[in-house]
Amino acid sequence: MNAKIRNRIARHKRRLMQRLDRSNAGGCQQPAMTATNIHYDIADRIRATPAGGIAAMHLLVQQLGLDKALNHYLQLLKFHLPYHESDHVLNIAYNLLAGGTCLEHLELRRSDEAYLDALGACRIPDPTTAGDFCRRFDAADIFLLQEIFSGTRLKVWRQQPASFFEEA
Repeated sequence: MNAKIRNRIARHKRRLMQRLDRSNAGGCQQPAMTATNIHYDIADRIRATPAGGIAAMHLLVQQLGLDKALNHYLQLLKFHLPYHESDHVLNIAYNLLAGGTCLEHLELRRSDEAYLDALGACRIPDPTTAGDFCRRFDAADIFLLQEIFSGTRLKVWRQQPASFFEEA
């Protein structure tokens, strides 16, 4: 491997380690996933992720207000350092959409710089943090989470034209 490629790989690793640094608490006043203006491009020199549609899913979540609803109604965290409730819930959901089958696969997403860029996230919760978040839920919190999802689902159905419901 030539020096140019070795330097590029080292630079990529340094950038990723800076993103994952726990002492970097900048931007904790808002959710970690903030991408709003996503562009898809094809070029010779571009980073890519196997979860290419994840940015489109995140835009849908934002347009429906699901992220805001999760942060408003689901009150599991006393402090939002560095993540909000929506970051945790969406992180698990996006992991499933990206092909993950367990919390340990979140580590693959954390180390995918293109995935982080698609979500507009500096970093996302690691598997142990996600597990800690999941253990905070009791039966009432799970019911509330289902109600938040149901409210968002109803919002989608209300946007459909009347002709949509005529066809079985």
